[in-house]
Amino acid sequence: MLEPISINIAGLNLFALLPMAILIVGALAILCADLATKKLNRSFFTMISILFIILDFGAVIGYSGPARGFFDVLLVDGISIIGQVIILVASAFFLPLSLSNHSFKEFEMAEFYALFLFMVASFQFMVVSDNLILIFIGLETASLSLYTLIAMHNRAKSFEAAIKYFTMGSLAAGFYAFSALIFYAITGSVEIHQIEEVLIQRDFEPLVAILAGTVFMIGALGFKIALVPSHTWTPDVYEGSSAPLAGYMAVVPKIAGFIVAMRLFEMLILSGVVWLEYILYGLVVLTMTVANITALVQDDVKRMLAFSSISHAGFMMSAILIGTTQANTALFLYWSLFMFANLGAFTMLWIVRHRQNLWDGRYHHPFSKFSGMVKIMPTTATIMAIFMLALAGMPPFSVFWGKLYLISAAINSQYIYLAVFIVVNSAIAVAYYIKLIVYMFLKEPIVNTNDVRLY
Repeated sequence: MLEPISINIAGLNLFALLPMAILIVGALAILCADLATKKLNRSFFTMISILFIILDFGAVIGYSGPARGFFDVLLVDGISIIGQVIILVASAFFLPLSLSNHSFKEFEMAEFYALFLFMVASFQFMVVSDNLILIFIGLETASLSLYTLIAMHNRAKSFEAAIKYFTMGSLAAGFYAFSALIFYAITGSVEIHQIEEVLIQRDFEPLVAILAGTVFMIGALGFKIALVPSHTWTPDVYEGSSAPLAGYMAVVPKIAGFIVAMRLFEMLILSGVVWLEYILYGLVVLTMTVANITALVQDDVKRMLAFSSISHAGFMMSAILIGTTQANTALFLYWSLFMFANLGAFTMLWIVRHRQNLWDGRYHHPFSKFSGMVKIMPTTATIMAIFMLALAGMPPFSVFWGKLYLISAAINSQYIYLAVFIVVNSAIAVAYYIKLIVYMFLKEPIVNTNDVRLY
C-alpha cells in the first residue's frame, strides 16, 4: 500500500504567491462585475485595476518571508522584487490613459482590464521564479493576453500585428521548450540553480548539447527582448498597436525577459563559458548598431521609437554580458529611467492622434505630421522634445545617468571596446531624436487647401 503524501503547509510559504493572487482575484472580480451589470464604465474598471495593482505593490515590497516558496518553484530575491516593482509601476502609469476623452474602444471593455491584470500577474511569475517550467507558463500566459489586447484595438493593422506577434511568439515558445528539454536531459532538473551545479560538476560537458540548449534559449528570449535578428516583428507590431500599449510593450515584457536572461546567461558566463560571452557580445553590438542605423531612415515616428527601443534593449543586454553587481544595478537603473521616458513619448503620440490620416497615405505618425507643432500645440511640443532628449541620453535628462552608470560598469570590468560601442551608438541615436525636434520647432505647420492647420 502506498504511503500517504504529507505536505507541510507552513513550508509551502503560500505568502510568496500573494502578489500574483491579488491580480488574478482582481481580474476575476472585474469579469464577475461585468456579468452582473452592464452599466459599469471604464472609469470604474480603471480605478479597480489600479487599486489591485497598488495592493499588489504593497504585497511585493512588504514581503518578509523565506526566499523560496510553493514547492520551491518561486524565488523571491532582490532581483525579482525590483523587477516586480518596475512592472507594477509601469502598469499603474499605463492604466490612467484610458480615462481620457479620446480613448480607444477597447478601454470600454471589461475584458481589456481583466486580460491586462492576467498579463501583469504572468510577468510577475516570470521574474519571481528560476524554474524553467513556471517561467514558460508565465511567458505564454502573458503572451496570449498581449496578443488579444493588441487585436482588441479593432483595426486592420491591429489584427495584422496580433497575427505577426502570435506567429513569431509561437516560434519563440518552441525554441524555449526545446531549450528547456535539452537542459533537463543533461542535468535532470529544470531549476536554474540546480542546472548550474550539475553543469559545473560535469565541467560543462557534453559541450554540443549545452551549446544547442543555449542557442535555442537565446532565440526564445531574443524574441521577447527584441534582439537582432529576432527583432523584425517589433516595428510592425508597435505600428499596429495603440500608442500607449506600444509604449507599454517596449518596457514591461522586456524587463521580464531581461531577468530570465540574467538568471540563466550570467550563470553560464560567470562559470567560464567563453563561447557564450562571444555570442552575446556579437548580439549586443549588432542589436545596438543595426537598430540605430535603421531608425535613422524611418519616415514614421512610431516606427522610429520601435527601433529606438530595440537599440535600448541592446544597451541593456550589455549589462547581462558584463555580469557584475554594478552592471546589474545599471540595468535596473537604466530601465527604470527609460520606462518613464518611453511611456511618455508614446503617450505624446496618442495625444496628437487624429481620427483621419491627413498627413501620409502609409503612416499615421509621419515626421511631417509634427511640422511646426510648437506654433500650434506649444506645451505638447515642448514635452515631446524633453522626452526625445531623455531617450537620446542627453545630460541632464534621465536616461543619461543610466547610460553613464552602464558605461562605468563596462570600463570597470575591462570591457573597453563595449563601452566605445555604447558611446558611438548613443551618438548615432541623437540624430533621429533631434530630427523630430527639428520638425516640431524649425519647420512650418502643414496646411490643407482651405488653409486650415491639420491639428
